[in-house]
Amino acid sequence: MSSNIKIGFSKRLRSLRKRYGYTQQKLAELADIEYKHIQRLESQYPCDVKLSTLEKLAKAYKISISKLLDF
Repeated sequence: MSSNIKIGFSKRLRSLRKRYGYTQQKLAELADIEYKHIQRLESQYPCDVKLSTLEKLAKAYKISISKLLDF
């Protein structure tokens, strides 16, 4: 995954989380993902993200993966 895509996704994830009024902890619980992983995904130097993680995040937001990746 390229650096630009990672950073774009990181910003999108943070923006959605704030729009929904979720804390990182709340999003982690809703998506059944470790809190630390949410932190890494939203960091200035985000980690790679697996398809299964994208599915969980999209489900937590009740949106499609394509909407999740719309940045």
